[in-house]
Amino acid sequence: MTDAPDDRTSFADLGLRPELLRALSGLGYEEPTPIQREAIAPLSQGRDLLGQAATGTGKTAAFALPVLQRMGSRTDREPYALVLVPTRELAVQVSEAVHRYGRELGARVLPIYGGQPIGRQLRVLEHGVDVVVATPGRAVDHLNRGTLKLESLQVVVLDEADEMLDMGFAEDLDTILAETPSQRQTVLFSATMPPRIDRLARQHLTDPVRITIGRERTEPGEAPRVRQSAYVVPRAHKPAALGRVLDVEAPTAAIVFCRTRDEVDQLTETLNGRGYRAESLHGGISQEQRDRVMARLRNGTADLLVATDVAARGLDVEQLTHVVNYNVPSAPESYVHRIGRVGRAGREGVAITLAEPREHGMLKTIERVTKQRIAVEKVPTIADLRARRLELTRAALHESLLEDDLEGFRVVVETLADEFDVMEVALAAVKLAHEATGAAADEEEIPDVTHRVERREQQGPRRERRPRPPSAGMTRLFVGAGRSAGIRPQDLVGAIAGEARLPGRDIGAIEIADRFSLVEVPESAAQQVISALRGASIKGRKVTVRRERDDPR
Repeated sequence: MTDAPDDRTSFADLGLRPELLRALSGLGYEEPTPIQREAIAPLSQGRDLLGQAATGTGKTAAFALPVLQRMGSRTDREPYALVLVPTRELAVQVSEAVHRYGRELGARVLPIYGGQPIGRQLRVLEHGVDVVVATPGRAVDHLNRGTLKLESLQVVVLDEADEMLDMGFAEDLDTILAETPSQRQTVLFSATMPPRIDRLARQHLTDPVRITIGRERTEPGEAPRVRQSAYVVPRAHKPAALGRVLDVEAPTAAIVFCRTRDEVDQLTETLNGRGYRAESLHGGISQEQRDRVMARLRNGTADLLVATDVAARGLDVEQLTHVVNYNVPSAPESYVHRIGRVGRAGREGVAITLAEPREHGMLKTIERVTKQRIAVEKVPTIADLRARRLELTRAALHESLLEDDLEGFRVVVETLADEFDVMEVALAAVKLAHEATGAAADEEEIPDVTHRVERREQQGPRRERRPRPPSAGMTRLFVGAGRSAGIRPQDLVGAIAGEARLPGRDIGAIEIADRFSLVEVPESAAQQVISALRGASIKGRKVTVRRERDDPR
């Protein structure tokens, strides 16, 4: 790893051309970020570079500025530099950045990606281009057509290389790099460095400078740029818990990550039902729909994006304040990528994870790998929610008192004041204002399993408490679903009463464990209940129902 230059280094100290310095000044860039301080000098000298840097650290400028510095003014038609990126969104972002930096140099930049009419790409390539920013699949397509010529290429940049490998582009990358000159300069950036990235670097880079940049560290006592927290929630309560957390956090814009398309669609519908403006994004929607969704998020007509990992790759939403993992990511690298979308440019971001009790161990693994603490917090209670909503009402009224012209309402207050105390009039007005926000609290508390999980971790594995014998005249049935499936006593009572026509008052004690439940029913009705529930569903799933093994009858 290189020694970082003095933190007071300016862009001028890095030897950049006046045209680039003027462009940076016009964009409001005051001083280089750590990755820019370390990368610009060796890249300007033509060195290969292997950089580990998270999204949001300024790596686009770190490779784009040296490319423009060395390129100068050109009239050649074939590209000088090729930047490969995993998604169309990132292709657009990088090409826009290169265009802004190189405006005074007349840099000709072309993004190439799927979902865009190929005719325009062909015309621009025919007339000549300096920097091509491409997704691997579309770059291979142009190579096969003979419309992308790389014989004169001087620089190749692999941006977010780990993402490209995750998306299955390894073969495409090998195909593209085989078409480039052996004397090219090669730059590889990745947020993580798994062994396959190291193999890619050894195969295609020559004596590279190695740079590792984490997120900018905060001074002791300062709040971190990304506040990371988690809530341990039973699966059945996760939609309600997410709604409560979002109500309390009140994000400007948030991405909620789900595992599957179905989960994305179901959760989007649930959140819209709670009054949020949520949009879904997954592989099952068309490019045109995707563009509309992103436009709504960026212009503020939507405030939540519910997405799968693959669909959200390469997205960069300026106003994003929160990232939510609806499930614990299966790999620490995924967690790093997700939270890298917030906490940029000095703004604090928030990363929230909803973990089922069985996923608590994965949180600890992520903490160990990332060396960052994830605070496990209690799900907001009904009282917390009411307090938060009252505070929002108070803030809205305070703003109205300071900013609005209220004179037209004076006659209403004065008329009521003849009959009621002014304080009572104010209380009634606040009540109406509060209810108009849709501030009805949830009816049911969400069980707090945080301390139970933590206590279990401290004590180690424990045996389930042996249930007491069934009451006289009763027998105990085993039901193969429990807390982890979201089963509640009322679910079992409802299923038995509805399917077996057994009155609820005849059902005895119910005990629910993590993976199974025990229900007492009259011995005379036991077989009837077992037969009735064999073809039924409880909480949307078929379950095993039988007599408890220890029951001798």
